[in-house]
Amino acid sequence: MLEFREMTEEWLDFIIACRHGEPHHHDIVIGSMANDQIYNFIADYVDGIITREQFWVLAKFKYPTHQINFCTPAALKCLEFVSGEILMK
Repeated sequence: MLEFREMTEEWLDFIIACRHGEPHHHDIVIGSMANDQIYNFIADYVDGIITREQFWVLAKFKYPTHQINFCTPAALKCLEFVSGEILMK
């Protein structure tokens, strides 16, 4: 399991690596989600439009949602279905 308690340099490098298709060995990754707006900043950084420092200035005013990513079949075995509810027919 890998956990990022906040957006850090390590978090940014991990997100960039994942978006470039680089594999990792973690079953579960927990941390800030790079939502559309945050990812636009990341894309601008990767494309050289903004610097890493400018990314952090922009990102610090955004509060991404928290996510738990189950990355492997082994990780999914940790989950247990409890119940469901039909919301619309």
